[in-house]
Amino acid sequence: MSTRIRVLLADDHAVLRSGLEALLALEDDVEVVGQAGTGEEAVEKTRLLRPDVVVMDLAMPEMDGLEATRRIAALALETHVLVLTSQTEEEYLVPVLEAGASGFVRKTSADVDLLQAIRTVAGGEVFLYPSATRVLLSKYQQAREPQNPGPLAKLSDREREVLTLTAEGYSSAEVGKKLFLSPKTVDTYRARMMQKLGLSHRAELVRLALETGMLKTN
Repeated sequence: MSTRIRVLLADDHAVLRSGLEALLALEDDVEVVGQAGTGEEAVEKTRLLRPDVVVMDLAMPEMDGLEATRRIAALALETHVLVLTSQTEEEYLVPVLEAGASGFVRKTSADVDLLQAIRTVAGGEVFLYPSATRVLLSKYQQAREPQNPGPLAKLSDREREVLTLTAEGYSSAEVGKKLFLSPKTVDTYRARMMQKLGLSHRAELVRLALETGMLKTN
């Protein structure tokens, strides 16, 4: 990216925020523009600072991270929420995506995964661990049988291919390589799909593919 990724850190532990800021300060392409200790503060600082990425804890006073994520998504800014939490994927991954977040990182892996996750969601992609797709599939299969395609009937065959690969966690470059398309063309297909489906976040594409049974376990 030609400009630095502007990051807001939202966590109720000041020591953790300071540690994360020190970690990110080592990178030339990342800049921490603010910190928040509560969910309400995270929403307000997002409104004022308009960061590219909000690194959001789930367990915070006054307003938890899920509600703060929903409110940030409702602002319709070019801001992506990356959840950084000690909570388990099994319990929180689906609510996190439904709230509008673009990624899920475990605090125990932050030193290894956080920078990659920030860069991934800042580029408009969804960051999930390989195990996350299995968690999502399990949750949706427990809740319902695969549904009629419904809104997916609006999509072309190529758009459905792009949607499926997106839901499986592939980046634009990786989707393009698989389908013999340029990354820019893949982005165009995604933008067209989102417009047809009335979606505003790429994480919603992942959820839709799961809800309609486009992804299946082997």
